[in-house]
Amino acid sequence: MYYNGTVALEFFRRAGGSPARLGVLPAAFNPPTRAHIALSEAALSSVDEVLLVLPREFPHKSYEGADFAQRVRMLVAAAGQRPRYSVASSEGGLFIDIAGECRAAYGDQVRLALICGRDAAERITSWDYGEAGAFTQMLEQFELLVAARQGSFKPSEAMNHRIHPLTVAGDLDAVSATEVRRRIRQGDRWKHLVPGEIVPLVREIYGASGSERPLE
Repeated sequence: MYYNGTVALEFFRRAGGSPARLGVLPAAFNPPTRAHIALSEAALSSVDEVLLVLPREFPHKSYEGADFAQRVRMLVAAAGQRPRYSVASSEGGLFIDIAGECRAAYGDQVRLALICGRDAAERITSWDYGEAGAFTQMLEQFELLVAARQGSFKPSEAMNHRIHPLTVAGDLDAVSATEVRRRIRQGDRWKHLVPGEIVPLVREIYGASGSERPLE
């Protein structure tokens, strides 16, 4: 599904001002984790605002666990009082769809930098978009900021000028929404993997116990 110029983002929280450069972090946020916040904080060194985007449809997965409204609640809480964070939903799930919706909301002059980890970068750059070189053409509309995650991402020469490394403080390899959900199911420690602002919501939405087994 490619952006057709008729859809704009739906905002649930919007930062003030008009950013010249916008960092965009699309994810499933099931739930939001400290890795999502670390990526966002790292991007703020080179962008004016970070937009957390929850697609209403995903190209590679379906909604399981928390529903759309619950994920929005967690995202707004995770954004907290951070003045340079916005939260919105997109109709499209591909990066090119999201980029088009961002331009409809922020204007054609905004410079877009989509944020992701190494694993997501490998998936989206190698995705079958139906024609050769499609993603390279998409990079004319946005740049990528890619954080190392169980290894660094090495873009092809054709993409190299539009894909940049994102240096993130700390080791995020073990921090993922999948790991949070696994720990909740098994009664292990999970609170340290999510932003403190959303701990009560995670407990409510995922049925997490108030007590946790200590790490061995």
